[in-house]
Amino acid sequence: QTLVAQALAENRDLRVAAANLAAARAQVRVTRSAQFPEVGASGSATYRRGQGDSYALQGGVSSFELDLFGRLANATATQRERALASEADARTVRIGLVADLAQAWITYAADRDLLAIAEETTTNAGKAVELTRLRLNGGIAPRTDLRQAEQVLDTAQGDVAQQKTALAQDENLIRLLVGAEFDRSLLPSGLGELDGEFAVLAPGTSSEVLLRRPDVEQAEHLLKAANADIGVARAELFPRISLTGLLGLASDALGALFTGGAFTATAGADAAFTIFDAGGRRANVAVSEAQRDAALASYEKAIQSAFREVSDVLAVRVFDRTGEGGI
Repeated sequence: QTLVAQALAENRDLRVAAANLAAARAQVRVTRSAQFPEVGASGSATYRRGQGDSYALQGGVSSFELDLFGRLANATATQRERALASEADARTVRIGLVADLAQAWITYAADRDLLAIAEETTTNAGKAVELTRLRLNGGIAPRTDLRQAEQVLDTAQGDVAQQKTALAQDENLIRLLVGAEFDRSLLPSGLGELDGEFAVLAPGTSSEVLLRRPDVEQAEHLLKAANADIGVARAELFPRISLTGLLGLASDALGALFTGGAFTATAGADAAFTIFDAGGRRANVAVSEAQRDAALASYEKAIQSAFREVSDVLAVRVFDRTGEGGI
């Protein structure tokens, strides 16, 4: 638990996921801002030779698009779903980190046990070599027995070196997952520390809990984003209507700039519609629909993969407890 807590604070993959999530959330605000009018203000002072000075101050809205066909709203919905998908991906990275660290911790425990076995084997093989050498010197054992005993000792010593290497590699992996140096006293002494550490899945648990898996949620949000993209592409088939409105003051004298006669106001509207584009916009709709179908297939596969992974784990647990197959 201490190593997991340190990894959640230091691991670089989590930092990357957090940064990606922050960027996705900010992108939602960027896209959503297009649904609101942009208000600006400007002022000017001009001198023309022979004509004198002129002053102007104005502010208003320029080219505010009326979202009559939902193009901007669907674009915002797309970014929002992608941000939620990024959030689910960040949780996937977090859960994966915990799982990888737990697996590395267990592997280290197993390698510690294997090292103890290899060292015990080496000790016994060394005693066998000494006994065989005494028997050889006493004339009651052939030299081939000594050679065989020495080969067993060499193999055992090689196993010890191999297990020490494996332990060093396990530590390197744990250090990478944690993201920093860690207290080696937190490492297990063997598999005996794992007894009773795993909770048993409650009988009758509904498979609907799989819908909480972040990878399934991510696929679902990407599917919703792809569906919203269709709305954006379809809205492109209709004209865009924009409004313009400006209020201001203009005068040839600075002292008269704020008088009633200096007030000016303009308003306007324009519509733009593409008459011919060789089927490009309709092709964009088809592209969005195809991407939606691909996202749907990915969502279905995510659910199928979730079922398969859980079934595999349950099969292992049942076999370990009963010695027989089946779920």
